[in-house]
Amino acid sequence: MELGLAGRRALVTGAGKGIGRGTVQALHAAGARVVAVSRTQADLDSLVRECPGIDPVCVDLSDWEATERALGNVGPVDLLVNNAAVALLQPFLEVTKEAFDRSFEVNLRAVLQVSQIVARGLIARGAPGAIVNISSQASQRAITNHSIYCSTKGALDMLTKVMALELGPHKIRVNAVNPTVVMTPMGRTNWLDPQKAKTMLDRIPLGKFAV
Repeated sequence: MELGLAGRRALVTGAGKGIGRGTVQALHAAGARVVAVSRTQADLDSLVRECPGIDPVCVDLSDWEATERALGNVGPVDLLVNNAAVALLQPFLEVTKEAFDRSFEVNLRAVLQVSQIVARGLIARGAPGAIVNISSQASQRAITNHSIYCSTKGALDMLTKVMALELGPHKIRVNAVNPTVVMTPMGRTNWLDPQKAKTMLDRIPLGKFAV
């Protein structure tokens, strides 16, 4: 299937590992010019070796000012994939301010900020574009010890809807993808316990997590 990505410029956050890394690899293979954003330089270095020609940007998206410096002049972007996220799991009665703040900074506020940067550029150029927010089934289902993570993803789903409403007239499409557990490094950290995994696997007709 021809995706029409050749020559397009894409920006992917959380590009160092997991879904983000796979997204960069797929876009690069399809001929897109990719800006890969990660907070871990070593991950970017290995990704550049795998995908020569990508443009790596190392920044912690929880830092608003640093993100503005790193991406404020990123140049024209046709496709944005907001993938960066953290999953800091705590029982509800033990949730800390630090975990709450960092989760919302990365999982929601960074999506807002990076999307604003890209959307403003598209509108200034009068160009159509697309934004894809990587959400989660955790936005739809309550999961033990996931009170913060579920909340950030629920908020991301609603942010996606409002973005679609307001950016649609500018020919910018905005959608969310809500996967179940994917056995990325983050997924393996949180779902290797068989007893915990069973509660989720019992809801999945195929009886397995994505890989």
